Amino acid sequence: MTKNNIFNVIKKNILDTLPKISPHIISYEKKLVDLGANSVDRIEIIIMSMKDLNIKIPLLNFSKVSTIEDLINVFFAKLN
Repeated sequence: MTKNNIFNVIKKNILDTLPKISPHIISYEKKLVDLGANSVDRIEIIIMSMKDLNIKIPLLNFSKVSTIEDLINVFFAKLN
């Protein structure tokens, strides 16, 4: 799976969780908090993405995640 595939999964889950967000503003360098995601939203996006990617990663592994790219890298490392 490519990083772009993972990005598309995360983007879908961001849009499902934050329906008022315009899809074109979601990019690799954005922070979920900057998109309006509170702590519960961020966990929901991570859990939904793990389910869609069919992987399990302890939530503690996401403690240093800041940007969407950081999130992609955690998923990518687990998938490869």
